Amino acid sequence: MAEDRFAVGTALPAASFPITRKDLVRYAGASGDFNDIHWNGRFAVDVGLPDVIAHGMYTMAVAGRVLTEWVGDPGAVEEYFVRFSKPVVVPDDGVGALLEVTGKVVKELDERRVQVDLTVASAGQKVLGKASAVVRRS
Repeated sequence: MAEDRFAVGTALPAASFPITRKDLVRYAGASGDFNDIHWNGRFAVDVGLPDVIAHGMYTMAVAGRVLTEWVGDPGAVEEYFVRFSKPVVVPDDGVGALLEVTGKVVKELDERRVQVDLTVASAGQKVLGKASAVVRRS
């Protein structure tokens, strides 16, 4: 009998994603969000941030890759929620930031769908709170 990868308690493969300033510039161009806090270190510090921060929606999308890669069909992710709890600080040091994502199937909603919760951290701090998705079994 094959293992049910959608069984409650199943861990999704953990993943780490580097985020650089170049990624933020690309995202700004694609999204149209050119807010100075996402590219100008001097401005970010002047408004009270430690440095440039990643766009919240970019962080959410990068973390969501763990879901779509695990399920194999992006259309199978029916719902995806997060709470932005801390910014991802992206220093201009040639390295940037690292987003670390783990996930687990936490609940069977019905015979076709499960709830998956994600833990998303950067620099040892949780950056997305209550990250949760409803995923359709493929």
